[in-house]
Amino acid sequence: MSWVVTDVSPTARALRTLEVLRSRPGTTADELAVRLGVTERAARRYVAILREAGVPVESVRGPYGGYRLGPGTKLSPVVFTQAEALGLVMAVMDGEPAATGGDDLVGAALGKVIRALPDHIAREAAAMREHAAATPVRQSVRPDPTTTSALVAAVAARRRVKVCYRSESGREWDADVDPWAVVVRYGRWYLLCHSHQANAVRTYRIDRVRSVEQTSQSFRPPEELDPVAELEANLGIGWEYATRVRFEAPLEEVARWVPQPMGRLRRQGSGCVLEGSTSNPEMYASEWLARLPLAFRVEEGPELKQAVAAVAARLSASLEEENHDL
Repeated sequence: MSWVVTDVSPTARALRTLEVLRSRPGTTADELAVRLGVTERAARRYVAILREAGVPVESVRGPYGGYRLGPGTKLSPVVFTQAEALGLVMAVMDGEPAATGGDDLVGAALGKVIRALPDHIAREAAAMREHAAATPVRQSVRPDPTTTSALVAAVAARRRVKVCYRSESGREWDADVDPWAVVVRYGRWYLLCHSHQANAVRTYRIDRVRSVEQTSQSFRPPEELDPVAELEANLGIGWEYATRVRFEAPLEEVARWVPQPMGRLRRQGSGCVLEGSTSNPEMYASEWLARLPLAFRVEEGPELKQAVAAVAARLSASLEEENHDL
């Protein structure tokens, strides 16, 4: 059977009663009243409504008694209020603009949710889905659901995995890693892990993971691990091409403009140094360094130096062409 809460009517409260009994078997009448925000007498009435509808609700007397659902009760795991249903549509569209179409995997799932709603709620949700538009997040990349699920399962089981990874430059390698966490950052999915080959923390874009194989070896993640903070601290580390950029401005001023994936800042004299790595020097030069409103000097990384020189030459050429036209 399918249960959907649409308002605070007796039926809706009865369905909420059903949800409470499913999650907390043995709930007493007074406990149920507190959770529903009603009197104990009203709570008993909602239990009676369920029984009249054919839901087997058993009551057990004594100090350890209370209400519980009878054996064999099969219920839908999802119970929506009107606000929850519309909020779900909005959240899906915000995170997955492509989900407005039925051919999209998430869109197909959203369509099933909408079809399960009562008619008047379904009409509102369908209208919102059809007529509202969302701009895709520029950095957003959806990884393969099967790959993501395999990594999440390994994180939960604390099992080491063998992964095949392809970097942005196209280089592929295999690695044995302890998967600490899966983190979503600005529309991109990352695996935060410890690489045994590098003996260091690594952050892998899940959309670039080519294969996953769970092993029988277990691991223990670091105590008090903060996955988001750890990811931010390691995004610019461990890639093919080393980078080192010097700024004469104070670290506090530079830090306002430098995102974590560019590397780590440290003080040096009256200025600071940014040390990191990248698999795409051209992107590092044109999309990150070129946008900084600060003077800098590339000290290390021949690939990055070459990429910065190419950006400078292209910009200089555009000025030369303008002057020639004049």
